[in-house]
Amino acid sequence: MSSDLSHVRPWRHIERRKSRQIMVGNVPVGGDAPISVQSMTNTPTSDAAATLEQIRQLEEAGADIVRVSCPDEASTAAFRTIARESRVPLVADIHFHYKRGIEAAEAGAACLRINPGNIGSADRVRDVIQAARDHGCSMRIGVNAGSLEKELLEKYGEPCPEAMVESALNHARILQDHDFHEFKISVKASDPFLTVAAYQQLAEAIDCPLHLGVTEAGPLRSGTIKSSIGLGNMLWSGIGDTIRVSLAADPVEEIKVGFDILKSLGLRHRGVNIIACPSCARQGFNVIETVGILEERLAHVTTPMSLSIIGCVVNGPGEALYTDVGFTGGGAGSGMVYVNGRMAHKQHNDGMIDHIVELVEARAAELDAARAVETSPLVAVG
Repeated sequence: MSSDLSHVRPWRHIERRKSRQIMVGNVPVGGDAPISVQSMTNTPTSDAAATLEQIRQLEEAGADIVRVSCPDEASTAAFRTIARESRVPLVADIHFHYKRGIEAAEAGAACLRINPGNIGSADRVRDVIQAARDHGCSMRIGVNAGSLEKELLEKYGEPCPEAMVESALNHARILQDHDFHEFKISVKASDPFLTVAAYQQLAEAIDCPLHLGVTEAGPLRSGTIKSSIGLGNMLWSGIGDTIRVSLAADPVEEIKVGFDILKSLGLRHRGVNIIACPSCARQGFNVIETVGILEERLAHVTTPMSLSIIGCVVNGPGEALYTDVGFTGGGAGSGMVYVNGRMAHKQHNDGMIDHIVELVEARAAELDAARAVETSPLVAVG
């Protein structure tokens, strides 16, 4: 029995907003492309070795795109080496420095994070756009509630959805006037209410891909909750083509949280989705400790699949029917193992974790092999 029953659960369907598609390197963003997950390095970009090491950690965690800040000439000089050795496309974060934008495009950036209205004269804007066009770069217009233009703050009195959307559309118009359409937009705030309202208005106003994020969301736990509320709200309504979870934590955690948000909504499937009870006095083993160990030991599995770990027989068998591998606590120090939704055998609690890891790895190999057969081209036999 497959654990992915979205095809027979119409109430789980999310109808995504129809946006045009752009390319960030070899990653399609928008249209019918999967929602991509991003993070950003926090090493000094001028230290190419340290930055590349962090990019590799993000790659291993599943990052589709990585953003790198380029605040000075030393950074864009190092960026050439970084872009050449990175296996994922890189976004060069430029902000106000038009020369850095030109240098980053020449150095191999897949995308420039730059607001064209903030980089000076019309000649400067034209030169950056031409560099992006010449080197196959897309762009991201990034509007933040904390750095809105002075005239918009005077017009609206405070950061608000209308001010953020007006800023974004003003920047977009500059690119469109230069016949440049390979861009996406973000309108981020640290307040999830403001963020969601701004994206809702923007989604109605333009058809470009939208990069989602609740900016400066905070520490790992509270920032994850805030991001999940904001991003989940927008994704549930079909808004969003690429996401970044902004946490004051290891950037790898941003990738993990991003995938978990998408996984919870059935929008991306990567790795093991662990379904576990919070535990109670009925538990036949230490559920919390077991789940923590399994999460670490199964982090290397990238195959989309599900695992249920339930402490007792009240809900355990029912949950196990819809997961690839399941374990339900029982009596006398043992529980029941389920594989592919079917009762398989009993397993003593001692050795349970090793056994579950083996079963998950074996099931992942089976699923990978089946998908390889499904996607392989037919070979004519003469």
